[in-house]
Amino acid sequence: MVWSRHPKAPFYLGMLSFFESIFFPVPPDVMLAPMSMAQPKRAWWFALITTLASVLGGVIGYLIGYYAVDAILPWLQDSSYWPAYETAVAWFKKYGFWAIFLAGFSPIPYKVFTIAGGAMAMALPPFVLASLIGRGLRFFIVAALLAWGGAKAEAMLHRYVDRLGWATVILVVIVGLWFALAP
Repeated sequence: MVWSRHPKAPFYLGMLSFFESIFFPVPPDVMLAPMSMAQPKRAWWFALITTLASVLGGVIGYLIGYYAVDAILPWLQDSSYWPAYETAVAWFKKYGFWAIFLAGFSPIPYKVFTIAGGAMAMALPPFVLASLIGRGLRFFIVAALLAWGGAKAEAMLHRYVDRLGWATVILVVIVGLWFALAP
C-alpha cells in the first residue's frame, strides 16, 4: 500500500504491465490492486494505464513471434512456458481471435499467446482488438472490485481469481462452440 501511493507508481505500473506481456513473470494485478484500493478515485485511470501498456507489450511480443520466433524457440522449449506455447499454437489454429481474448482475460500466460499470435501470423488488428478487450476486461474488473470493495474484495479476489478466469474460459468456449455448430 505504501508503494501504491508513490508519485511514480503509475509509471511503474505501466512498465510492469508492458514487460509482463513480453517476458516478466509477475502480473500487473499485484500493483494494480493495491493502487486501486489506496486511491479508489483513480482506479479507472490505473486500469487504463495497465491495459494500454499491457497491449503495447503484447504487440512487441507479437512482433517477436512474427519476426524472431526461430531465435526464441530454443529458449521457449527449455522454459516452463513450452507447454503453454504448444497450447497457444493449437488454440490459434482452432480459435484465432478468441484465443488471444481468453489469454488476455484468464490466468493463461498472455505473454506466450502474444508470441504465438505473431508466430502464427495472426492479423494484427484482430490481435490488438482481442487484447484490448481481454486485458481491459480483466484489469478494469480488478480495479473496480478493489476500489469499491477494499480489503474484503482483495481477499475474495485472491481466493477466486483462478476459478473466475477458468469459468470465463469455459463460458467463451461454450459460446464459441455454439456459434460454430449453429446452422
